[in-house]
Amino acid sequence: MRCGTQTEEASRGTGKRAKSEATRDGLWAVLAEHSTEGVAVVETASGTWGTEAQGTHGREGEAGRDNRRKETTGETLSSPTVSTKLRRIAEQARNDPGRVFTTLAHLIDVEFLHEAYRRTRKDAAPGPDGVTAAQYAEHLDGNLLDLHGRLRSGRYRAPPAKRVWIEKDDGSQRPISIPAFEDKIAQRAVAMILGAVYEQDFYDFSHGFREGHSPHQALSELRERCRQTDVAWIVDADVAGFFDNLDWGLLINIIKQRVNDGGILRLIGKWLNAGVLDGATLLHPDKGTPQGGVISPTLSNIFLHHVLDQWYVRDVRPRLGGRSFLVRFADDFAIGCEREDDAQKVMGVLPKRFGRFKLTIHPTKTTLVRFQKPTSRTEVDRENGTFDFLGFTHFWDRSRRGYWVIKRKTARKRLHRTMKSLWRWCRDHRHWKLPEQHQMLSQKLRGHYQYFGIRGNYKMLEVVMEHTEKAWRYWLGHRSNKRVTWDRFERIRELFPLPKPRIIHAI
Repeated sequence: MRCGTQTEEASRGTGKRAKSEATRDGLWAVLAEHSTEGVAVVETASGTWGTEAQGTHGREGEAGRDNRRKETTGETLSSPTVSTKLRRIAEQARNDPGRVFTTLAHLIDVEFLHEAYRRTRKDAAPGPDGVTAAQYAEHLDGNLLDLHGRLRSGRYRAPPAKRVWIEKDDGSQRPISIPAFEDKIAQRAVAMILGAVYEQDFYDFSHGFREGHSPHQALSELRERCRQTDVAWIVDADVAGFFDNLDWGLLINIIKQRVNDGGILRLIGKWLNAGVLDGATLLHPDKGTPQGGVISPTLSNIFLHHVLDQWYVRDVRPRLGGRSFLVRFADDFAIGCEREDDAQKVMGVLPKRFGRFKLTIHPTKTTLVRFQKPTSRTEVDRENGTFDFLGFTHFWDRSRRGYWVIKRKTARKRLHRTMKSLWRWCRDHRHWKLPEQHQMLSQKLRGHYQYFGIRGNYKMLEVVMEHTEKAWRYWLGHRSNKRVTWDRFERIRELFPLPKPRIIHAI
């Protein structure tokens, strides 16, 4: 990445700015066959994805102008604001679902990059070049002007992302990629344009990484759809290593069906081919989109919209004998069916559908769960199963008034991971000062309550709270020869009380 610096001449008022010395080099039977059309993979001779696009339907996105629409917007078309540009693209995509956008990259000007910078998180960890958001902002105007020049001329080179590893619920590790801050800005700009187009195509049951959508909305919709459709069976599906196995050629060809702009496609190709730095080793995978990249959630939503969402709405649901629904958050999804034979059909065709797009439905983690509302005369639910979705275990139970309702509690794997993480943190930071430990533990607990604090899950919040106190007391007693008894720890709790569990979401 380039981080602007000023030379001595610039400090004297000559206005010259030295170029950055940071190195950029090196750095988803019958239903499946009746699904949407196959996708051909085409690779350019240079090995990067994306070709020069041919125009269709005039020049879509050109300064927000649509040849078929003549109304004014109160601003001159020569200098629209970023919000106006995005709104006009969205209007064109919404009014003409078959439109293929071919001229969008030129909309990324310096003003657009300023807005992309504003929407980029500033508190995230720095990328492989070590440049933080604060350092980049020291010469923001110059840096964005230089970035725009490289993007416009095609000289922009995507640096590799830094790879870190985090523990998964099953004990394995998931790779997370941290791009350079300047790369995040460029990815955000492209994601803004793609979002303006595809937000008009996405279905309301898709909640992952979309503005105005959240995991709690997905959880609420899942519960309401189970109640409204009298669902009796849940297909609890799991895509094995989705982000690591997403095929680049299929992805690019899917994007071309809606956005066939050579500049946008080349940038996406550069990010896919940039590689990752795992320690001191530069790796160049030939598939997958790095988790942690700003553009990755948008690309995954576009891919799964084509592979799963459209296929379900157009081909699957009309062929089922009973009612059904689909709820998806990124690559986590659940399909509810009123009839068992419908659920069996879906279970049989899912692997075939995803196999066409070089993805695998996990054979052991994908299960068919009986999830029918018990009759009012049933005292204990002995026939239904449970399933996990977005970190919560869903099950039928009686409410305080004696009615059968769907309840949710923190999934066992997620609970164990949280408790293990808190124990390790207390161990590794036991020599911090008490006020600092208290501040950080309070932040961790509030963050846990913010996500898992849903109605009916209070007891599981208490488990985490009690475990945190136990871990804190234990490791405070292991930073010296002085043992911290419960009486002494009670005095510490009076001075530094941890936040109590609270319900945040009444869903």
